Amino acid sequence: MQSRPGNPYDGHTLSDQIEQVERITGITVARAYVDRGYRGHGIEAEGRRIFISRQKRGITPTIRRELRRRAAIEPVIGHMKTDGHLGRNFLLGVDGDAINAVLAGAGHNLRLLRRWLIRLLCALFDLAQCRKLLTRPEPRALPDRLGV
Repeated sequence: MQSRPGNPYDGHTLSDQIEQVERITGITVARAYVDRGYRGHGIEAEGRRIFISRQKRGITPTIRRELRRRAAIEPVIGHMKTDGHLGRNFLLGVDGDAINAVLAGAGHNLRLLRRWLIRLLCALFDLAQCRKLLTRPEPRALPDRLGV
């Protein structure tokens, strides 16, 4: 999660974003998938290709599938704006913008972790209930009413 002061053009931030991804993951980016706001990015590197949404030339089935995967990021940003309170910033200045962005990203990760833990605990509870049902004790013999 990064904060950019002012209102920079998306294409001017692409090289910094690619460098950040390479620094964090330790893997060189071979293909990047971006939306139409990144047209005119001017990034030409050896072995690196930038694919813009709705691009028609040079698209293989694998690249088409990966472009559709890129579209899954947009709802995450929308959820961070509504659920993570990223839409309105009450902190002062450029530093406040950066702090708000980092806290919204951390909050999003905590919500994902909480959801994962809840699902894990529910699965463990269901497993315990299934074991309890499967290991019922043998029914007791009914007493003989005739006393025989």
